[in-house]
Amino acid sequence: MYLAVWVFIGVVLAGLLRMPETLSWRDALIIAEPLCLFYAFVCLTPWYMCRQLPARSSNSLKLVANHIGAAVLATAIWIEMARLIAYVLDLTPRLRPEIPQLVIVGLMLYTLSVALHYMLLAVEHSREAEVQARDAELRALKAQINPHFLFNSLNSITALTTVDPARAREMCIRLSDFLRNTLGLGEKESIPWRDELQLARTYLEVEQVRFGARLRVEMNVDEACSDCMVPPLVLQPLIENAVKHGIATLVDGGTIKVVGRVNDGQLKVSVENGFDPDSPSPRRHGLGLRNVRSRLETRFGPEAKLTAHLGENQFRAEMIVPCRRAE
Repeated sequence: MYLAVWVFIGVVLAGLLRMPETLSWRDALIIAEPLCLFYAFVCLTPWYMCRQLPARSSNSLKLVANHIGAAVLATAIWIEMARLIAYVLDLTPRLRPEIPQLVIVGLMLYTLSVALHYMLLAVEHSREAEVQARDAELRALKAQINPHFLFNSLNSITALTTVDPARAREMCIRLSDFLRNTLGLGEKESIPWRDELQLARTYLEVEQVRFGARLRVEMNVDEACSDCMVPPLVLQPLIENAVKHGIATLVDGGTIKVVGRVNDGQLKVSVENGFDPDSPSPRRHGLGLRNVRSRLETRFGPEAKLTAHLGENQFRAEMIVPCRRAE
């Protein structure tokens, strides 16, 4: 595409050389096309100078002086190349009157290439800044997860210490296992779904100590989901929400259903739980759901979704992300 643009510029230049009618179309094209294709490579060299002399952070005088010097040098090469082509084709006398015009065109083309290189660098820096901002946001959102979960777990342990010290001790052990696993995986950008599911199971083991028979779990996850790469700790907050705002509100407890499928290149996971509609807690969408939604949108953009469906006494959170497998 780049060379095609320069071929077109060659046609335009041939038209300019043809205007005084000292050259035929054939002679003008024979001079202009090789000249422009040669200059196409010359105009790639400003990239390195533009990187060394950023437009905003460089001294203005130094910036202008360097680019003017480079433009003069490039134009001199451009003119000598034109003279060489004309000499080989025995067209020197007819080309000589067009030299001033070629000087202007050479300066303009080189200056335009410098401007385009700075534009490309600006786009590159903008993308890098966007990626860095996204990574920083992901790290900040991820950092909210463990303290949030730890706060809730410590509250549960505190409640158990006076009622059932043995269960409180067991919960402490399982909690330490969970936190050890999250320390190993939480710093990774992505992990396989199988590892994320294992983290969720470890979390449920912690809560199982607290709720006993009141907490029942049904998992129906396809094997095809196992290799899908997801951000760490995206499922656990959904299950935590189901426990805290669902099972904990029911006297007889309830069942948490986790369903996972891969359809059309998308990983679809739903977490469903019952809840007491008369529960005094009005919060059905806490920090956990907001955090997961923000992380998914930051990582995958519009390709990811997290929706919440509230029924008469059932709540379901559904997560949809692209199923990208590890290379």
